[in-house]
Amino acid sequence: MKAKREYRDREEVEVAVLDALVDRNDDGMTVFEIRSRVEADIDELETALANLKEDGLIDASEGDHRTLITPDEKVIPDPDEEVEEPSFVDKIIERLPL
Repeated sequence: MKAKREYRDREEVEVAVLDALVDRNDDGMTVFEIRSRVEADIDELETALANLKEDGLIDASEGDHRTLITPDEKVIPDPDEEVEEPSFVDKIIERLPL
């Protein structure tokens, strides 16, 4: 599952982190679990987590002697809502400097 479309216009690493967290939103993830799912070095990951936390898109809580990171409710798409993937033309227009 992917994060809501309105949160996908962020840095690539931030979007990858949100997608990984949304995919496991019930359990949460440790930094090590996120790092295994997101292709980024530790500095990029740390910056992405800090930015997402600052913007209120993730939460961190301690439990069982480890810190679990979960996505904020507003990031998780409604499973009943139809997700419209952008078309090929939409993707091209998005990349053009207009």
